[in-house]
Amino acid sequence: MSQFRPLSESVMASPQITLDDINSAAAEGVTLIICNRPDNEEPGQLNGESVRAAAAAKGISFAAIPISNLNVDRSTVEAMADALESADGKVLAYCRTGTRSTFLWSFASSLRGGDHDQIIAQAAQAGYDVSPARTMMEQLAPGV
Repeated sequence: MSQFRPLSESVMASPQITLDDINSAAAEGVTLIICNRPDNEEPGQLNGESVRAAAAAKGISFAAIPISNLNVDRSTVEAMADALESADGKVLAYCRTGTRSTFLWSFASSLRGGDHDQIIAQAAQAGYDVSPARTMMEQLAPGV
C-alpha cells in the first residue's frame, strides 16, 4: 500500500517504495520517480535499477539522486531542482522514510525561489519537519 505524501500539487514524498507502489504511482499520474536512497542501505530494499525498470515499463521516468545523510552539497540540490523542473507531471521522491526526500525537495524549492515559510508548512502538512534546515534554505535562496 502506497504511503505517498503530497508536498505540493506536483510532488510527493514516500518511504521506500515497492513494485506495487509503482503501479499506484502510475495510476496517480506520476511521470517521474526520484530515488534519494543509496542502494544496499538496508538488507532487502528494492534497488534503484529494479525501480527504474519497473517504472520504465509503466512509462514513468526515473532519476537517482541518492543521499546518505542530510549533509548535501549544492550540486545535489541542483540535481534535484533540475529533475523536478524537467518533470511533465507528478513526481514521487522516495528514500527510507521520505524524510531525506522532503529535505532535498525543500532545498531545491528554496534554490528556485520558493517561500521558506510555505515550504516548511507544506512539509509539515505531509508529516515532515524541515524547520531545522531553514538556515540552509535561506543560504540556497537566489541572490544569496
